[in-house]
Amino acid sequence: MQASLFSRGQNKVHGPFRAIFIFSLFVIFITTLSRIALGLWQADRVAAVDGWSHLLMQGLRVDIATLCWLWGIAALGTALFSGDHAVGRLWQFILRVWLTVGLWVILFLEASTPAFIEEYGIRPNRLYVEYLIYPKEVLSMFWAGRKFELFFSVLLTIGTLWGGWILSGKLTKNLRFPRWYWRPVLALLVITLTIVGARSTLGHRPINPAMVAFVDDPLVNSLVINSAYSLVFAIKQMGNEEEASDVYGDLEDKDIIATIRQESGRPESAFTSTDVPSLSFNQASYTGKPKNLVILLQESLGARFVGSLGGLPLTPNIDALSKEGWYFDNLYATGTRSVRGIEAVTTGFTPTPARSVVKLGKSQVGFFSIAELLKNHGYTTQFIYGGESHFDNMRSFFLGNGFSDIIDQKDYKSPAFVGSWGASDEDLMRKANSEFERLHSEGKPFFSLVFSSSNHDPFEFPDDRIKLYEEPKQTRNNAAKYADYAIGEFFKLAKNADYWKDTIFIVVADHDSRVVGADLVPISRFRIPGLILGDNLAPKRDQRIVSQIDLPPTLLSLIGISDSYPMLGRDLTQVSDDWPGRALMQYDKNFALMEGNDVVILQPEKAAQGFQYNKHTKQLTPHIPAAQALEKKALSWALWGSLAYQKELYRLPK
Repeated sequence: MQASLFSRGQNKVHGPFRAIFIFSLFVIFITTLSRIALGLWQADRVAAVDGWSHLLMQGLRVDIATLCWLWGIAALGTALFSGDHAVGRLWQFILRVWLTVGLWVILFLEASTPAFIEEYGIRPNRLYVEYLIYPKEVLSMFWAGRKFELFFSVLLTIGTLWGGWILSGKLTKNLRFPRWYWRPVLALLVITLTIVGARSTLGHRPINPAMVAFVDDPLVNSLVINSAYSLVFAIKQMGNEEEASDVYGDLEDKDIIATIRQESGRPESAFTSTDVPSLSFNQASYTGKPKNLVILLQESLGARFVGSLGGLPLTPNIDALSKEGWYFDNLYATGTRSVRGIEAVTTGFTPTPARSVVKLGKSQVGFFSIAELLKNHGYTTQFIYGGESHFDNMRSFFLGNGFSDIIDQKDYKSPAFVGSWGASDEDLMRKANSEFERLHSEGKPFFSLVFSSSNHDPFEFPDDRIKLYEEPKQTRNNAAKYADYAIGEFFKLAKNADYWKDTIFIVVADHDSRVVGADLVPISRFRIPGLILGDNLAPKRDQRIVSQIDLPPTLLSLIGISDSYPMLGRDLTQVSDDWPGRALMQYDKNFALMEGNDVVILQPEKAAQGFQYNKHTKQLTPHIPAAQALEKKALSWALWGSLAYQKELYRLPK
């Protein structure tokens, strides 16, 4: 058969698909070895679900599908174009590049997976590529705190590309080529095998991460697939991620709107528009002269770093200030990224499986924010940051949606310390104080979002400011303690400033750091500190479950702004203390609604699951009645964000 397929009379001893076959074996070896190593690293979690057989068998299935996507077209080109002629030699060069780069991508992604899992608790996903558009920040971060990883990645790249090129050259020598009349048959065979292998199923849908998921632990599920497949699948979803209905299922628009209106706690009579269905009039609790508003958004400061919330003893200043203001015991972030926190506290928008609206196209202009509302009330609105404001598209989003002033790294004169992410938190706080003094002296009310950055890998901050919690200096815990130090220094200045008596402040985290866990949604890692301070604001410790989306309506009420807006969060000044509370959490593609102790979690292409959450043990226990009671509410909350974004419903009336 071999002799009949290929030409005779020349000293050629190998088939044209040899290189693809050998490189495929290398890929399967790399991905399988990586999967085993990652499984051993997380052995307790794999063993807890008896997952080894599924991990290896289904992992091989995904790897074969990956190879079909990676080199199926290369095999087709080989069947059609290989040969000892000009086209064949050109194709040989293309094939060598294709094989070499493909092998490097697979190896590089698997090598970088442990660090990504350590940070995000899952294999590489869209976050992996979102950071690539900010090479300055990323490279400076790696240079400052991860030099080994940086050098290793360079050496790995050079070694793989060089070795792959040499190997591909050897494997594409001394080949037998198929005769012309066999080529259509081979092409048809390659197409068939590629399609069948890439789909890996005869079902309606091709293989996907949900199809091979088998437990409630997101990390273990992600270990089944390989990192290249995980990343490409996430990038593909970015093209249609705005449609939550494609992820969780569908509801009629009228049902979504009716449910979220009801769940907002507002009477139906408060809703005043058919064009903007969530628009409602909200009467502020405070009726005096409108106050200034300052949001001190803290990078990655989860509750587990805050002593007064049962965390590590890293925040003596927040702990002391908590006795002077309105302190939230059970405040939950809506997501795991800074832009998600910005989205929640400045727009009150509900989380979705899509990227934050800070980065989406339709929300760059005319999307509601409290800055826009306050600007309409005569406020100066500003964003103050120690780094470069273009990062994560913040500058564009803010300027398009009500922020009039942007202050970033270029505006600091002789800062005390500059790290990879810009001026330090203490420089940021001093700059904010000087801005507030200036605006107050001009007699203008102001709203300012002040966003910290020192508590971020590689955790750089000035010497001799804090007593280190641990050695070496540049650790997450020490950086959190320094962030608290900067907050303390700010309030020393603010309490002695003229603007103090006219301003409401909130210290709140954007999200926790390293949000990981074995649950579908690691709820304890969404818990964050929130503290509202102001002259004559009565101290209070709030035990209710609160979401970040409840903060902007509450803050508007505290500063005395009565108006219509589309936010659906609760004004907590007007909600009874016995309200059990509600929180919304987006964890990658999983969405959680928590009401009291009941939790329902939505997953892609799966039935909703109900749980009870024990905040003391931080454990979720399966609870079917919770799913039955909360599923429609959760689905409505999850779908509302996509509906409002796609149809441009989240805005003030034109």
